[in-house]
Amino acid sequence: MDPLLSLLADTITAARASARDDLVARLESAATRLHDPRRRIVVAGHPAQGKSRFVNALLNQEICPVGEEKTTTIPLQLAYAPHPRAELVMATTTSEETRVEFPIADLPSVDARTATGHTITRIDLHLPNDLLADGIVIIDTPGIGAGGTTGSVAVLEMLATADAVLMITDASTELTAPELSFLRQAHEFCPATAVLTTKTDLYPHWRQVVEANRDHLRTAHLDLPLLPVSALLRTHALRLQDAQLGTESGYGDLYQFLRAVAASDETASRRSVEREIAAAAEHLTLTLASELTALRDPTATITQLEAAKTKAQQLQRRTAAWQQTLTDGITDLASDVDHDLRERLRTTSRTGEDWIDDHDPGRHWQAITEWLTGTVDTALGDNLLWSRTRAEALAERVAEHFHELGAVELPTGFVQLENTHQSGTLADLEPDIGILSKVLVGMRGSYGGVLMVGLATTFAGLAMLNPISIGAGVLVGGKAYRDDKQARLARRRAEAKNAVRRFLDDIAFHAAKDTKDRTHHIHRTLRDHYAGIAERSLRSIDESLTAAQQSAGIQAADRDRRTATLEHQLATLRHRTAQLHAPTNA
Repeated sequence: MDPLLSLLADTITAARASARDDLVARLESAATRLHDPRRRIVVAGHPAQGKSRFVNALLNQEICPVGEEKTTTIPLQLAYAPHPRAELVMATTTSEETRVEFPIADLPSVDARTATGHTITRIDLHLPNDLLADGIVIIDTPGIGAGGTTGSVAVLEMLATADAVLMITDASTELTAPELSFLRQAHEFCPATAVLTTKTDLYPHWRQVVEANRDHLRTAHLDLPLLPVSALLRTHALRLQDAQLGTESGYGDLYQFLRAVAASDETASRRSVEREIAAAAEHLTLTLASELTALRDPTATITQLEAAKTKAQQLQRRTAAWQQTLTDGITDLASDVDHDLRERLRTTSRTGEDWIDDHDPGRHWQAITEWLTGTVDTALGDNLLWSRTRAEALAERVAEHFHELGAVELPTGFVQLENTHQSGTLADLEPDIGILSKVLVGMRGSYGGVLMVGLATTFAGLAMLNPISIGAGVLVGGKAYRDDKQARLARRRAEAKNAVRRFLDDIAFHAAKDTKDRTHHIHRTLRDHYAGIAERSLRSIDESLTAAQQSAGIQAADRDRRTATLEHQLATLRHRTAQLHAPTNA
């Protein structure tokens, strides 16, 4: 990386010498990205799959809570620091975050409750760990589908800036439909996604499960690495310094995957910095070349000035055009995304109500809850994915207005927000009455039949209780029980439908707010990105115009000296541009 860093430093120096603070800011931002070796690894999965134990084994440090009653409820971000410390990151009404330090020993007792009036969005944990010191940042996420319906959406929003995703599933069962849906969505957001089959030490049939999972991925058209791992074997291997156990743990293949991710990310960062250097060199060359042309041929100054003015006017017109395209596109995006979300939720509601009409919700309420939460979670994720696709298409349409400026770099990672979702909870359904209550209902109904028929048979000289009156009581009691059963079933179905509607209304209410915030974020990001491109281009044209005007009044002695200086600076810029296309920088 040294040649590129040297080239970047030279370009920053040249931009600063030309008083181009706008170019200096972008180049320094690129330098920061280049010097930052951190790689964000998001660990996701359904509850009780071994995510936290996997993270502990990866770090060789017992830090994440593990146990039957313990699970991750708040995103936990682990990064390197010389001294250990833990911070609660809480959301506020503004865009700024509030951080509160707390003892690391209290980590198992922290949950998603509100603190000092703010909701905890994540926990930042800084540790003096060798793996983290290499630039790895690990994010342990809450279980998808645990305690609500926005688990996968919250994780998907983290993937916009993630370098890799590790989807955890244990070897007890094959990949489920919700897991495959999440993998499809995660792969769209972050191509560097891998499936880790954990607990291979616990299940002897793990090889059959892994092969079945390969078939499921192939059927779903997901070309993802599938890595079997064992956190327990990894822990024993590190404790005993046993290379054989380390190999059997599967963590070696995992490290190869992470190294490939790091190499790919380094290449992408390098190319991004190269584009920034080339763009800055082009802006600087425009001003220097205009001034040099005016110095060499003063008679051409008037023609050059007229051409620069025409170019500036054209750029001003394009500015109005791309802003109109962006405004119209954002309006259409907000409307279409909201309609898409409502249509998905309406379809879910209709499907759920049809299923309730055909079944007894009292017997299958847990199954309905699991299906509904999973379906809504998938719908929210697909809506987020669709909004991202539409936003990228809008960014490309706006970029078409700048085609005369050459290749314009599109913004990246602009479809993201902090997790502001509110988890929905489906209300409990009143359980069916017990056996004793059912018997009492039948007896209460049979009482009238026995009494009426018994009184009628007394005129025939029979006793009040006789086979006829008892038979009539059984018939009437049975009918009363069936009528009561049908009434209770109808009432449960009505209550179940109302519960589903309230649940979906709550989800739609919060999701609509998140959608509007996300759309505003996309609008601001695209506006600032393309406004920066237009402002830098216009400033370059204006400065080239000013340089050409000033060169006309330079004396002959100063003209030769200034010409030599400009020729040297232009030669240097062309040399830097040539270095970017050299094989060593390809």
